[in-house]
Amino acid sequence: MDLLSLTGPSCPHVQQAGVLRKMLLAVFLLGALGTGIELVLLEHYAELAQLVPLGMILIGLVVLAMWFLSGVPAVLRVFQVSMLLFVLAGFVGIYFHYASNLEFELEMNPVAAGWSLIWASLTGAMPALAPGTMVQLGLVGLLYTYRHPIFADSGFDQSGSSEEGDEPKEQR
Repeated sequence: MDLLSLTGPSCPHVQQAGVLRKMLLAVFLLGALGTGIELVLLEHYAELAQLVPLGMILIGLVVLAMWFLSGVPAVLRVFQVSMLLFVLAGFVGIYFHYASNLEFELEMNPVAAGWSLIWASLTGAMPALAPGTMVQLGLVGLLYTYRHPIFADSGFDQSGSSEEGDEPKEQR
């Protein structure tokens, strides 16, 4: 058995990678749309900072649509950057939700401290870990782009070196 038969487009592992990539894309799309709809239903736009997750979701979906229409590797790189921003926005959102709950708990009980204060802040009115959804979506989006065949087609892989890809030349 030669090396080409283990790495070419007809290799079962390569075909499975393409299927997994499509599944990751479906998970991202369903998650982004569902999260966006939920944020709108919760009226998560009262303050400017609350628009960040909605804006990030919109940007991610627009860039993804541009990627499908153009197939240009640079657009997929922009999508990767937006996914990194999803992760950052998620961690910042966790901080804001937790800090808001903490402030409320201290207003209600100024002498609160320790684990009881932490627990009350985590389980407060604002779901402290809900922005973690943005982290998850960002990571799923990054997994979709990981070692994407378009980067091999353009002569530029994830590590920045030029090499032939080991996945079929699927575009999206």
